[in-house]
Amino acid sequence: LMGAIIEASHDDNGIVWPGAAAPFQVGLVNMRADDGNVTSAADDIYGKLVDVGIETLYDDRDERGGAKFATMDVIGLPWQLIVGPKGLEKGVVELKRRATGEREELSLESALARLTA
Repeated sequence: LMGAIIEASHDDNGIVWPGAAAPFQVGLVNMRADDGNVTSAADDIYGKLVDVGIETLYDDRDERGGAKFATMDVIGLPWQLIVGPKGLEKGVVELKRRATGEREELSLESALARLTA
């Protein structure tokens, strides 16, 4: 079944899991694992996602952002929630829908509301 889903639902960047079959619903990307403020915020967001029952894959590797984005695209989770220092300064996170590539900057509360809707 998984092979059929992957064959039917992929693009040039990798798998595009349908929500009902995805191994995780959200890929949480910590853009700066070496930045205490970003890591603290991402850890807090991870806890909030888990608390509301959203299965989350947390990428807190010490890698460049491009590598993290490429990995998340290959894995193909329905949503990517990106936490970085510039966004935190503005009080926002970035939410990406994998199927369309659409990205939005939202407050954390708005992003969580979108993911739980």
